[in-house]
Amino acid sequence: MILALPASAAWRLVGAHDGFEVLFVVEDAEGVRLDGHVTVVEEGVPCAMRYSIRVDRGWTTQWAQVIARSGSDWYERQIQRTGDGELTVDGVAVPELQGLVDVDFEGSAVTNALPVNRTKLDVGEAADAPAAYVRLPDLRVVRLDQTYRRIEDDGDRRRYEYEAPEFDTRCVLVYDAAGLVLDYPGIAVRALTL
Repeated sequence: MILALPASAAWRLVGAHDGFEVLFVVEDAEGVRLDGHVTVVEEGVPCAMRYSIRVDRGWTTQWAQVIARSGSDWYERQIQRTGDGELTVDGVAVPELQGLVDVDFEGSAVTNALPVNRTKLDVGEAADAPAAYVRLPDLRVVRLDQTYRRIEDDGDRRRYEYEAPEFDTRCVLVYDAAGLVLDYPGIAVRALTL
């Protein structure tokens, strides 16, 4: 079930990247399309990424399209769920991504909504949520192992202990009632919701 998502939202990227992310939400009977833009300074070079992610009513990723520019270089990726449920990258099966459900974009707070909304964890429950991780600036796609454990809410703010061993990351992510990140320590802070 899709909770009432805002029509748009924005995050200030802090720490790992210096920049901004904006999101525009399009809902219909089949699910949600998340259209976003990320602008960052990556390794001293301006980088911009535009993405669209389509999830079904259960928040399973159906497809993602990503275009990025860094300096004079352009990159593009299409991630698609096949009829047998596997993710492909630019139409090619990638064994490393076999069995993955979610996509996650470097420099994006939005993509952390996918596993949280899909797994619908109760307080005290945890889930492994490995994702097809799209790196900036070249949009290389790799497997990212990550775990979410729902901990006690803070009023109407849902909280999750998040762990991504590859990046030696352990922190508490704070979400709103619609399952969008409010605070991702060292990554992003919600700046605006409309």
